Amino acid sequence: MLRSYRVLAFSLASLASANAAFADPPRSLAASPAKPKQIVLISFDAAREISQWQRSRALAKRTGAHFTYFLSCVFLLSPETRQGYAGPGKAAGKSNVGFGASKQDVADRLEQVRLAAAEGHDIGSHACGHFDGKDWRKADWLAEFASARRIFENAYAINGIPEPAGWRDFAQSALVGFRAPYLSTGKALYEALPEAGFQYDASAVSNGPTVPPTLNGTTRFALPLIPEGPKAKPVVAMDYNLYVRHSAGTEKPAMADAFAERAYQAFRAAFDAEYNGKRLPLELGFHFTLMNDGAYWNALERFAGEVCVMQQVECISFRDYVSRDHGPVPNLGGLATHSESSHVAG
Repeated sequence: MLRSYRVLAFSLASLASANAAFADPPRSLAASPAKPKQIVLISFDAAREISQWQRSRALAKRTGAHFTYFLSCVFLLSPETRQGYAGPGKAAGKSNVGFGASKQDVADRLEQVRLAAAEGHDIGSHACGHFDGKDWRKADWLAEFASARRIFENAYAINGIPEPAGWRDFAQSALVGFRAPYLSTGKALYEALPEAGFQYDASAVSNGPTVPPTLNGTTRFALPLIPEGPKAKPVVAMDYNLYVRHSAGTEKPAMADAFAERAYQAFRAAFDAEYNGKRLPLELGFHFTLMNDGAYWNALERFAGEVCVMQQVECISFRDYVSRDHGPVPNLGGLATHSESSHVAG
């Protein structure tokens, strides 16, 4: 009788041990940690044409995306007020990209800036005259930054346009990010950025998607090289670089559909590699110019329409990204609105 009891007790103990093993599987069988959401950072340089402001904002509304607009401040000066800007070592009223077409054109652009900011988009600085600053001193960069801030904050008054309520408070805290014209950088720029109060810079180029480092208080984003075309040759993930790759920087409208397909496939392949891999942030850069009959904007709209709506994807601005590390960055607040280089880029 005693022996039978011992056998039963041993059997129950063995069963309990087995159940415990099933309830607590070996580490190798445990579920792997959930992946972070895939971040996509889409930006626009110069931000001139009103129709492209409207088109990009409409794309954002369809997809839930937030974009960054790197504004050249000369587009907030009319032909009558252009003398109010002088770039480092340049005569007053000079610019590599022109100025606003008219007082009304400037007013319309300011309205688009206000609407975009109210919708949660990021307004960054692309300096003013779109000059190549690779040889500038720190003092030159600081002077250019000061011009950009002064013109942005006082744009309504400079042009004799009635200033809406709340503009001044918004404008004084809006420009937290910068992208250099032509992606032309150097030691002097990186010394000037934190002194000028910029939280991030988006002027670099990297060999592929990467997590942006923060150095001396400035988060440094980089446009990645991504494989493109039949030979998967790397190209900077920016429309202008694709334009040069596809048609040597000249318009070939008859090839627009083919170029749009190549651009889309490059964007999608770069995205898929990260989405199915490490999920490093993916950056894509564009201009308001419709190169090759709008091929690259067509590719962008197709791409964003597919990926920005995915549950595991966030298409956000640079400001959104930085605010997660440094806390909220001032936004539009109560501003009233109406209804409505070495890489040859930038």
